[in-house]
Amino acid sequence: MRHAASSTNASRATWISVVGARPQFVKLAPVCRAIDAHNQSGALPLIQHEIIHTGQHYDREIAELLFEQMAIPQPSHNLGVGSSSHGTQLARMLQRMEPLLRDSNPQWIIVYGDTNSTLAGALLAARLQIPLAHVEAGCRSGDLSMPEEQNRIVADHLSNLLFVASQSAADNLKREGLCEAGRHDRRVVFSGDVMYDALLQHLSYAERRLDENLRQFELERGQYYLLTLHRAENTGDRERLATILRTVRSLDLPVLFPLHPRTRQVVAASGIPLNGSLRPVPPLGFLEMIALEKNARKILTDSGGVQKEAFYLGVPCVTLRERTEWPETVACGANRIVGSDPEALRRAVKDEAFTNWQATPYGDGKSAQTIVNHLAQAANA
Repeated sequence: MRHAASSTNASRATWISVVGARPQFVKLAPVCRAIDAHNQSGALPLIQHEIIHTGQHYDREIAELLFEQMAIPQPSHNLGVGSSSHGTQLARMLQRMEPLLRDSNPQWIIVYGDTNSTLAGALLAARLQIPLAHVEAGCRSGDLSMPEEQNRIVADHLSNLLFVASQSAADNLKREGLCEAGRHDRRVVFSGDVMYDALLQHLSYAERRLDENLRQFELERGQYYLLTLHRAENTGDRERLATILRTVRSLDLPVLFPLHPRTRQVVAASGIPLNGSLRPVPPLGFLEMIALEKNARKILTDSGGVQKEAFYLGVPCVTLRERTEWPETVACGANRIVGSDPEALRRAVKDEAFTNWQATPYGDGKSAQTIVNHLAQAANA
């Protein structure tokens, strides 16, 4: 394992976070706050934190709005890669990011989650011999056909520090040989989930705007379902997407459906109707989303982040995938995996026997502080 490069000035350190998609912005916000708290405490090293936004998500509703709502500092660089094929998008990221990393020579590159931005940051860190930290390491769905699964595995195997949100994530890394004998605590760190930090930090403020949101969409508390769909396994298969939406259109309550740009394009091109119980709306800000999640009857999603948010908020979740990288939510009865099976979906929506779960497998909401402390200590080692 490579060791963190020593700074020419031991009292200062440059860290670079690489992000590009909505879930990463959510994870980034608590880390930014924890870095600010570290600097204000007088602890050394003083951290200069720079953000590289790849531009993987570029719609205002997804990117700029989250930066505003979550008070995330503006990126030092926006690569503006936009959407394209996986190969083209990744190539643009590598080409545009490499000179920035060469020039800055940071003590740490921090990547988050499982997107192409994560993969690009990890590959460049390895090639440039810059120490790499992966936040939300060790997640595995067991489906290697998923681009996200491929990205997770590569990032984990290239990382110097692996911050895991749960014990099952640590177990996955151990099975893959990433917990070296006698060195578990030096490379793999149980931090808990930074998305839990983000939710705790913003929920009370978000709920102050709930009544306004409900009026806007003509909804009542507990009398609607919330749907999100964006994963390639659903949006890349027209028949599968049409089957899911046809089933959801027939449900007994209104279904609020914030449309991800990719999903919107596929639906428009395929002519899949969005009528019946469906209420399609533009993408929501983080504050609106968590307030509406908390007051939904059930949440239907293919998003890993939304599965966890439902879990934290105590709202039953129905996952529109064949597997999940968050098995704890299923084990405690908070989450049902139904894929695209219409009957399984209907049964899960009607089922009132979801467990009233009390499990807390993802930490105590202080994950970002743990991450910053470990990175600072490792940089000084």
